Amino acid sequence: MTETSAPSAAPTHVNASAVRHFRYYDLVMAAFVAILLLSNIIGASKPSYIALPNGTQWAFGAGVLFFPISYIIGDVLTEVYGYARARRVIWTGFAALAFMAFMAWVVVSLPPAEGWPGQASYEFVFGNSWRIVLASMTAFWVGEFANSYVLARMKLWTSGRHLWMRTIGSTVVGQGLDSLIFYPLAFYGLAGWPPEQLYQVVLSQWLIKTAWEAALTPVTYAVVGALKRREGVDVFDEDTDFNPFGAKA
Repeated sequence: MTETSAPSAAPTHVNASAVRHFRYYDLVMAAFVAILLLSNIIGASKPSYIALPNGTQWAFGAGVLFFPISYIIGDVLTEVYGYARARRVIWTGFAALAFMAFMAWVVVSLPPAEGWPGQASYEFVFGNSWRIVLASMTAFWVGEFANSYVLARMKLWTSGRHLWMRTIGSTVVGQGLDSLIFYPLAFYGLAGWPPEQLYQVVLSQWLIKTAWEAALTPVTYAVVGALKRREGVDVFDEDTDFNPFGAKA
């Protein structure tokens, strides 16, 4: 189904395979990839903490401050455009992560010009081990596909009602898998990451990400509603192939 001519037209219930052209799909994809790359560059490997009233510290990964936005965008993609087109965006993000990791390795490996004092800092910030890179890419792939699949299925089960239920429910599953996979694979056994801190970070990442999703539910409703009206569709994955390796969109 093509886009409607009137931006304010009520969305039409259609199957995912019937939709072809969209106005804002590429912009949502760009936002998703940008947030994904920034979260991996800026905050993925830095643990921070919150001071508790009893004087102890509760550790969390700094990337939790904005990485959950990628899951919210993933929810919007699946809700508005369907699982198949969200799948294309997830694979685009995966390819962008792989390219970023490769180029970071190339740039860090280049010999620094004589007298340049920043090589050690550059290596510290951008020289992530391949263990961290593979953990990040694996966690992203599993978490995002789980998030999209759960949301698409819940949309069918609820007949499109209760958006808050499926956005939060899919995040509980997707973000849980992401945190459970990334931190143990990336940091277990490394100096500076004692097991008790690692477990705290995994749990806090999951809780904070889910809380972020719940807190931003009004924003999700507003964005989803606006996109559905302007695109003129409300996609249901009634005949969708949910194989993550499928090519059809």
